[in-house]
Amino acid sequence: MDGSGQSRPVVVGVDDEDTAQPALVWAADEAERRGVQLRLAHATAPNHHRSHRAGGSGSRKAGRRVLEEAAALVSDGHPGIDLTTVLAEGPPAQVLCHESHDACLVVLGSRRLSRLEEFLGTHSVAVPVSARAACPVVVVLEPGDSTERPPYLVAGVDGSPASRAALAYAFAAAAARGADLRTLWVWQPSLLESTDEVVVLQKCRRLLHETVAEQAEDYPDTTVTRQVVRGHPVEELAEAAERACALVVGRRGRGGFTGMRLGSVPHGLLHRAHCPVTVVPAPDTD
Repeated sequence: MDGSGQSRPVVVGVDDEDTAQPALVWAADEAERRGVQLRLAHATAPNHHRSHRAGGSGSRKAGRRVLEEAAALVSDGHPGIDLTTVLAEGPPAQVLCHESHDACLVVLGSRRLSRLEEFLGTHSVAVPVSARAACPVVVVLEPGDSTERPPYLVAGVDGSPASRAALAYAFAAAAARGADLRTLWVWQPSLLESTDEVVVLQKCRRLLHETVAEQAEDYPDTTVTRQVVRGHPVEELAEAAERACALVVGRRGRGGFTGMRLGSVPHGLLHRAHCPVTVVPAPDTD
């Protein structure tokens, strides 16, 4: 899809929870669509002490079983797919971020953790990986089969480098699926400043048109719509993608805590959206 990552694998995080299965199926479909390898990655708990070797061995044995079952599921539905597995020791988020440096895409399931569980729980993966991965991350909250024909994707646009990268990804993804692309610019008025709403919305429409036009000429067969709305970005984007096959947004890409690196809009969409959410890093982020 993205020429720079055509030969890199799609990596999917696999665990022993039912939440992993929709992500596994989605990742297999995507790897097959791209014609690349699918890499199943599972993390086992670190074994820090020699006295815990037996426990560590049991953990690796359980991990191998999880990977074998996942591989069998993928092979049943995609018999010709290029498939490999990775069993690594360490926290799941750390393992998947490491894998992201050699991947074109990382795919995760979601347990729909509360925000407190995300920051304190050992099983928090979706937020930290989305915030720090070196490649785009797809969090499959639900299968995301569009009920509309033709299917469509939604891309959030705000003119930032991250949203431009997200738009590029969204165009390529829509073209690969034969889907329409709906671009949405959400203006959220501030209570601290007085503005002429008509003037602001006109400016947003102009910026959206210019941003989309920069990339639309490379995808002449993709139907694109542009819309500017007033409201909260998380609520408006989630509503626009209610029947979409995917929602694509950019990542802030700055330093600081995980939530700051991810940004409030992608973070909120991981809780609010129903379709798969793709978080795309800004260019040249660390």
